[in-house]
Amino acid sequence: GQLCEGVQIHVDDPSGYDHLQFRPWRLMCLVFKALKSLNAGYPMWRDFEYEYERDRLAIDLINGSSIMREWVENDAATMGDMESLALLDEQSWLNERRPYLIYE
Repeated sequence: GQLCEGVQIHVDDPSGYDHLQFRPWRLMCLVFKALKSLNAGYPMWRDFEYEYERDRLAIDLINGSSIMREWVENDAATMGDMESLALLDEQSWLNERRPYLIYE
């Protein structure tokens, strides 16, 4: 294979796109999980200084915690496990932002 250095998702047919159903973060969790299962020894995570951060991995900083990385690295973890973790954070975010919405 060849190192691609990134992935970007584009919707080609907006008529079939439902932003309440499509979960791109979950998709990338599954992509990382698949990559790990295909090549367990591949160094997926940047382990050097990231911008201003020296003590945490870049993936943990970008995601706000180590939950996603730990889920990917846990061979026994299922998508149902990730769904449970994600739903807690998503509900908290929906509640926190609600007072600031000017339209629905």
